[in-house]
Amino acid sequence: MDNQIVMDDSKRSWLKQIKNWMMVVGPGLIVMLADTDAGYLITAAQSGASYGYAMVLPQILLIPILFMVQEITVRLGIITKKGHGELIREYFGKKWAYLSSITLMVSSVGALITEFIGIAGVGELFGISKWFTVPASTAVLIMIAFMGSYRRVEKIGIMFGIFELTFIIGIFMVHPNMGSLMEGIQTIPLHDSSYVYLIAANVGSVIMPWMIFYQQSAVVDKRLTPSMIKKEQTDTFVGTFITQGIMIGFVMLFAATVFKDHLHANEETVGDLVNSLANYIGMGASKAILGSSILGGALVAAIVVVLAGTWGMTEVLNWKHSLNERLNRSNWGFYSMYAGTLIFSAALVLFNQNLVSIAISVEVVNALMIPVVLGFLLLLEARALPKKYRMKGIYRFTVISLSLVVMAFGVYMIGPALGM
Repeated sequence: MDNQIVMDDSKRSWLKQIKNWMMVVGPGLIVMLADTDAGYLITAAQSGASYGYAMVLPQILLIPILFMVQEITVRLGIITKKGHGELIREYFGKKWAYLSSITLMVSSVGALITEFIGIAGVGELFGISKWFTVPASTAVLIMIAFMGSYRRVEKIGIMFGIFELTFIIGIFMVHPNMGSLMEGIQTIPLHDSSYVYLIAANVGSVIMPWMIFYQQSAVVDKRLTPSMIKKEQTDTFVGTFITQGIMIGFVMLFAATVFKDHLHANEETVGDLVNSLANYIGMGASKAILGSSILGGALVAAIVVVLAGTWGMTEVLNWKHSLNERLNRSNWGFYSMYAGTLIFSAALVLFNQNLVSIAISVEVVNALMIPVVLGFLLLLEARALPKKYRMKGIYRFTVISLSLVVMAFGVYMIGPALGM
């Protein structure tokens, strides 16, 4: 009888821990799943097709950088209960806040264009016109936000993101060579300028400015408390491994196929990826696997990106900016900006034929924003947080050092993006 009571107490304790964990998990996971968007996956495929397994090690090295940057937003959001835009306005003034929010919105629109292009590309694989897929996905994304619940939006976003994992089926079908993988990990051709450029592109694809704005506002909107910091850091840690695992998986998928056979394919669109992989697993399987992965990544990224831009702008304008209230007179500005950003981005994809120039402009904005946003993040960590919650010792030195490396890559990317 006593043993039964102990077992019941243990079970209740275990269930309570799971319940507590589920209350916290989400912001870190969804922002990391959003990081593996359409552009990110195309970059990974191009990396694998061009340099094979030699692009795996850089993805592994990006794991600690990505986690360290994002976990700062956890502490800032939970302790100050303010979003990134609000803190910049409070500590550095309105001019810097407006500059950061406007560039963030430009970056967000650019990222949304990428997502809608990805969604349109997946639809075209199955003979569905972009004139249906883009408006339909826009309508769905707007309806999701108008539910009046951050937690519900988060759950739907994570559900979309889970579809990204279908690429794993493709890896089993192409049978990557483990010997070649280990050899490739030890190969780092830094003398090759194209390889260095691809590394920079990968850094730019992994560390995105909108991720910082999103996660800090998300932990505030989710009403997490200081006692939950460790759990949310774990959520971010798990999400980091998942997003980089997806990146490594895509590199391996194209390293084991296109690169192995020296096809020198140019992986720039959804159709390019599908056609290349179809040579190995068949067109039907290639469409299903890559289509679901890219569609899932594009949808979850669209949710995160538009929310990041909307939160950032409305925080600076000092408007009400919570997803936890349905549309009313006091928050119409927030929801109007959210819907308007999506509609504007979708319209650019539908009516603008010169998307290449827009994409290049966005690359430049992202490259410029990386050092600025990371600089503000580090300064806010040192100024906005009580000493108890600041970085210390070797961890602080490591975070600052790695952030400087990322900033340097951001500056480096400006030249290639402008064709210089």
